[in-house]
Amino acid sequence: MAQKLWEKNFEVNSEIERFTVGRDREMDLYLAKYDVLGSMAHITMLESIGLLGKDELPLLLAELRNIYQQAEKGEFVIEDGVEDVHSQVELMLTRKLGDMGKKIHSGRSRNDQVLVDLKLFTRQELRETVESVKLLFDELIAKSEQYKNVLMPGYTHLQIAMPSSFGLWFGAYAESLTDDMLFLQAAYKMTNRNPLGSAAGYGSSFPLNRQMTTDLLGFESMDYNVVYAQMGRGKMERNVAFALATVAGTLAKMAFDACLFNSQNFSFIKLPKECTTGSSIMPHKKNPDVFELIRAKANKIQSLPQQVMLIMNNLPVGYFRDLQIIKEVFLPAFGELKDCLQMAAYIINKMSVNEHILDNPMYDPMFSVEEVNRLAAHGTPFRDAYKQVGLEIEEGTFKADRHIHHTHEGSIGNLCNDKIQQLMQQNLDGFGFLRVEEAEKKLLAR
Repeated sequence: MAQKLWEKNFEVNSEIERFTVGRDREMDLYLAKYDVLGSMAHITMLESIGLLGKDELPLLLAELRNIYQQAEKGEFVIEDGVEDVHSQVELMLTRKLGDMGKKIHSGRSRNDQVLVDLKLFTRQELRETVESVKLLFDELIAKSEQYKNVLMPGYTHLQIAMPSSFGLWFGAYAESLTDDMLFLQAAYKMTNRNPLGSAAGYGSSFPLNRQMTTDLLGFESMDYNVVYAQMGRGKMERNVAFALATVAGTLAKMAFDACLFNSQNFSFIKLPKECTTGSSIMPHKKNPDVFELIRAKANKIQSLPQQVMLIMNNLPVGYFRDLQIIKEVFLPAFGELKDCLQMAAYIINKMSVNEHILDNPMYDPMFSVEEVNRLAAHGTPFRDAYKQVGLEIEEGTFKADRHIHHTHEGSIGNLCNDKIQQLMQQNLDGFGFLRVEEAEKKLLAR
């Protein structure tokens, strides 16, 4: 059995080890390639300050690249008896390169090692989440344009209220994602700061060059204060979780609308067949299961900030093992959200709409405001016009004029989808993904 990095001259009780390690081996597989990247930057810096020989660095970097490729292919394994990803990487290096492999831990702790792993992982996952949000955004904008002239009822209190359109409905969720992108951008910028060199939270007596590792890993800046770097564990996950939750909130609301509008009582939209399921007893059923699962998964993700907060909220300064549990709820959340976004984009692309909803006279009353406004525009005081139309509705004499003309920004006749697209592009331009991509490629090519 491999000795733990921290282990002294006694054996840990197997039940205690099972309890304390928990699901860490499983969770650390998410972090494997990022642990390697962090180590590549760290040892490059160690060589520059004389803690690694010039002949040692190329050998270590070459072997770390091999491990990175294993992780990329999903072949990286944390062996039985090895506590975590950091120990596994060091063990693999030591097997190939002997005592040289043991030198990579100089000037760092598992604390700042897992901090940088989490930041590198989260940074990449946020980028992929952003790409999935943009995919759904584009589908919504396209559908908004396709059906911009098809009217549908708008509701308040689930009562027929005023004319809306599919252009407005699809476009509303597109603009919601535009605002959500601001949360993702803020989360990305808070994530994209380098904690490496903070060690156990109090720095190191080695003359570490933290700016060098910051540049090598493509971070925008470092977490300067070493105590704050350690305090960022949990805080980063909570802030990112809020960003994921706001995207999930948009998804959940859209999924609820879609389930409602797909029902026979509404029949506003038709979902693709492959996104529905039948009943074991009722041959006519086509249930909107995919959107129902999106709704449930998105609501689950909306609880993520609270889960993270309750784990870390009452902890004082310094590292505590409590923080390990955050990984279990945080790391898998990105995959779940990306899955929901991609499924939603697929359904929106394949969805068709009912272009004859308003043929049903039950929707006539929603044109009452149009009539009140028409009378007011011709000089009737608004309150008198409101009363006149209200009486006509009560008496059953109201005649709906379905020819409406809305011109102001963001209305049925002026969706401003081009402006919404500009906002989205401005938000996307603010991430700075290219800097990170170039830094990682350069580091892997060393």
